[in-house]
Amino acid sequence: MNPIKIIKTKKDYKITLDRIEEIFDSKKGTLEGDELELLLLVVKDYEDKHFQIPFPNPIDAIKLKMQEKGIHNKDLVPMLGSKGYVSLLLNGKKPLTVSAIIELHKLLGIPTNLLLGL
Repeated sequence: MNPIKIIKTKKDYKITLDRIEEIFDSKKGTLEGDELELLLLVVKDYEDKHFQIPFPNPIDAIKLKMQEKGIHNKDLVPMLGSKGYVSLLLNGKKPLTVSAIIELHKLLGIPTNLLLGL
């Protein structure tokens, strides 16, 4: 087992990924299992710093969740207001209000920070 260190370069990252692949099936509680857990932590740290995944657009997230749950625009009218408002909202022509964010979070399960664009 080589000493585990913070990944600072792409080369270090590749070497670490190769080692993870070698010991991936190690049993928990063994030396290699412990090494695997530590390597996964340093890889996660490196990836969090260098491969940030942008949040999706809130409207796109709403549309996707609606599609997944079989919800139609008309189903949002009772909680958000008029048919026109729902249409404008889903076309990005009206901003999400706090009350709309709360209702959409409850109905669709989308995290509020995503709906707020944070």
